[in-house]
Amino acid sequence: LFVSYLDRRGVLKRYNISAYGPVLMIRTLRGQKFLDKLAVHKKVWRIFASIGLPAMLIGMLVMFLLILFIDYSLIISFKTQTIPPPGKFNEPRNIFLIPGVNEYIPLVWGLIALIITLIVHEFSHAILCKVEGVRVKSMGILFALLPIGGFAEPDEEQLMGKKGNNIATRTQRVRILTSGVMANFTTALLSFILFFSLLGSLSPVGDVFVKEVIAGYPAEQAGVKPNMILTEINGKKIDNAHDFLFYAKTIKPKSNVTLTLMDKGVRKEISVIAAASNQTVSGVRILDVVEASPAEAAGIKPGMVIIRINNTEIKDLNDFMQFMSSTHEAQKIEVYVKSNISLNASMLVFRNVELSKYPYQKDAKKGFLGVSVAPEGGMSYSIGIGIGNFPAKSYLNGLKSIPSMLTQAEGWILLFGLPLFGGPGGDVFTGFTGMITNFYENSGWASPLGINIFWILTLLLWVGWMNFYVGLFNCLPAIPLDGGHVFRDVMTSVFSKVIQNGEKVERLSNTIVMLFAVLILMSLVFVIIAPYAAHGF
Repeated sequence: LFVSYLDRRGVLKRYNISAYGPVLMIRTLRGQKFLDKLAVHKKVWRIFASIGLPAMLIGMLVMFLLILFIDYSLIISFKTQTIPPPGKFNEPRNIFLIPGVNEYIPLVWGLIALIITLIVHEFSHAILCKVEGVRVKSMGILFALLPIGGFAEPDEEQLMGKKGNNIATRTQRVRILTSGVMANFTTALLSFILFFSLLGSLSPVGDVFVKEVIAGYPAEQAGVKPNMILTEINGKKIDNAHDFLFYAKTIKPKSNVTLTLMDKGVRKEISVIAAASNQTVSGVRILDVVEASPAEAAGIKPGMVIIRINNTEIKDLNDFMQFMSSTHEAQKIEVYVKSNISLNASMLVFRNVELSKYPYQKDAKKGFLGVSVAPEGGMSYSIGIGIGNFPAKSYLNGLKSIPSMLTQAEGWILLFGLPLFGGPGGDVFTGFTGMITNFYENSGWASPLGINIFWILTLLLWVGWMNFYVGLFNCLPAIPLDGGHVFRDVMTSVFSKVIQNGEKVERLSNTIVMLFAVLILMSLVFVIIAPYAAHGF
């Protein structure tokens, strides 16, 4: 309403702004001389843009086949009644790459990356217009509370016209259109090269962190805080939750205990006087329960903490994995769980839980309970802290190994799916922000950057990721995307060799491009509504 009011009053026109509903098209005439300077090396820019044509055609093919594959999979799922229930991937807000709206993209980092992506894309269009002699009328951004797009506004008659001395040839037009996608792919490549180069400078501090500080106990009084990384107890190295529980049980009541901790890159040694009694609690937390599994049938729920199975104490993930490896199909077990890791948590016992055949490995002889678990860690009431376990070393090694995996499709899926499907170990990776930065230090070749390396890595990740997907999206053969215009020109060029009637060629090309655009649009809608149609809105 506010935009409509300003438009009717002529305020927007006064500042060279057009309104399309609530979307503002903000133009500027500045930067023309800067574009002229950038466009001086015409031969280089033409080679750059020419390479973009095969890159766009490959991206066009990949995207179109992907859309067809998704449609086919959904149709088959309808027939077999196996279509997944509505989830995050189906939500309309997660279809487009709008920071703050798409829940996978953080607002600040996503917005910075999007602005860089738009500048790279549209500046490339504008530079190639200058190189090919097409006038750039203006540049600017599309704005709807947040920037949602950018544009370089060429002279449409020169770029898309059919007759005249100043009209761009088909080759020139294709170079102008492909330059934006090529610039995005190049930026993505450079960003990921820098990301993995800088990643080599990081090293893990430790895997064990302070998850909870118990009020009134020695650790709180000594100044221990949650999220500190615990590396040693009385000079003995703590590599995992098992080490913590082992050393915690050896602490004598009222003895002096020295904790070595890392707090945001700062090493601290904190001394505490142990409590009068030494009690520890440990276990593994249930993350999820598999549908129609023995665990579900028994009534085991996510969030419960397994502390014992039969007569075997389950202190950590290793204990759980070792016990399950010793089981067999149809074996009956007793599962002891707590609601959480604390002395006062209620305990439940699930008796006669009959294990089924392990479904994920054909020749496996071990039994299957049907739970996914996480290393909950443990709690020492002698010190007054509860710890968690994060595989910092293996996680970092997993990230570092991605470039070596790019010879296979799995490597590319992992790289471009980090913020969506999860990084190594299945954890979604959105960059080095928040708690994850406590587990690492900059001790390698880029150590002069200090802790700034974390925000540089995060920026590089999102700039690379955003540029790749914006470039790929623009490859779609649907007008008004760049890929749609290029696809039409390619179709026109092919048909012209067979059909001599220019008007007929143009009508045929426009019809095919329109059909592709409708198909792509309907496919996006189908992906959104299919799970709701199967399971209810």
